[in-house]
Amino acid sequence: MGLCLAAGLFWAGIAAATDDEGGSVHWVQVDEGQVKLDGKPPIGSGLYLPDKKSKTKGSELVLVLLGRRYLMVDVKSRLVYEVPLSDVHHQGSDIESGDLSQQSHLIPSTDWTVRDVGPAELVQLSLGDYGRVLEIQLPHPRDLRGLYVIH
Repeated sequence: MGLCLAAGLFWAGIAAATDDEGGSVHWVQVDEGQVKLDGKPPIGSGLYLPDKKSKTKGSELVLVLLGRRYLMVDVKSRLVYEVPLSDVHHQGSDIESGDLSQQSHLIPSTDWTVRDVGPAELVQLSLGDYGRVLEIQLPHPRDLRGLYVIH
């Protein structure tokens, strides 16, 4: 039960949605995360999660950079969207975007696996257009409860 609770809290922490102001999403780079294609790290990869200040909508979204291609992975719905480069706007190491879940940009995906692997949450899936296995490892948020002292 503790594992399920930890996984639930993890996904609740990164749950994303659009801002009330214009429907934009602020994506923050995850330095500790890993991306692999067929078990190997691709050249030029990156992971982004919605800013914690975004309002939640119940989806678990991850923005993945593979070379010069962006994919938005909706873990809860088990959907993958190709993101046109014109839809992402870099702000330093972060990214701003609008709603990236366009039906016309849907990429077929199969063989989804989501599980806790100790210090990270592992998401594996097969991309239909690449014919390759995408693996995303997202670190669990740090537990800072032990740092608070109650007198």
